[in-house]
Amino acid sequence: PPDNFSAQGQLWGNPVYDWAAHARTSYAWWIDRLRALLAHVDLIRLDHFRGFAAAWHVPAGARTAETGEWVLGPGADFFRVVQKELGSLPFFAEDLGLITPDVSALREQFDIPGTRVLQFAFDGDVDNVHLPDNYSANTVVYTGTHDNATTREWFEQLPNRDKRSFSKYSKRPAGDHRNATPEMIRIAWSSPAALAIAPLQDLLNLGSQSRMNIPGTADGNWRWRATPHMMTCPDFEWLRKLTSETNRTASIRSMVREES
Repeated sequence: PPDNFSAQGQLWGNPVYDWAAHARTSYAWWIDRLRALLAHVDLIRLDHFRGFAAAWHVPAGARTAETGEWVLGPGADFFRVVQKELGSLPFFAEDLGLITPDVSALREQFDIPGTRVLQFAFDGDVDNVHLPDNYSANTVVYTGTHDNATTREWFEQLPNRDKRSFSKYSKRPAGDHRNATPEMIRIAWSSPAALAIAPLQDLLNLGSQSRMNIPGTADGNWRWRATPHMMTCPDFEWLRKLTSETNRTASIRSMVREES
């Protein structure tokens, strides 16, 4: 639906799930899909988690997503079946956007970690849910996601008021984009969140030309590529030291172990 990213919403054009048909098969297609994915990863990010509670359905042929309506998803029934079949729920939820109480209740019912994004945190509101002071341990924090500007670009475009808020929170001079990005990674890694994630573009402190995706646009996305030279950057050694200093390896092992 329309949101801060796109005033007209995002018209993707893909068909919606027939949840009644999936339920009649005890979600067999989903179970097969999840098992196949878990052969490659330890944790699965459920993108657009709110769709399991209710999803935005747009009529075929609509020119924008403004004319949609909320339609209930499978809710708790889906997660009970998955938990029975897989023995656990190795998920974390991308619970960004318009999150209503029913979405939060569904995530909390099954103790699924939620997602926080540091780029959304520094508006001066002490109650901002993206501010690490307000995290529970059952959280995954990103400096920014694939839908955000790189942190360097984000900081360059940040209003001065928000830059001051960022500097005050970090208790270090914000300076310019050259040190703002590693400071954001340090804040994420030092947070109470059980898992911290930074895009490779942020670790390498890259700017606007390295952005991965602009929501609501169909062309020009997902073209950035890392080169072999980038993978020998000394920033990896810096990240290794930071990970050790903040005991991040233990946090990751703990989350994986709990979900196993």
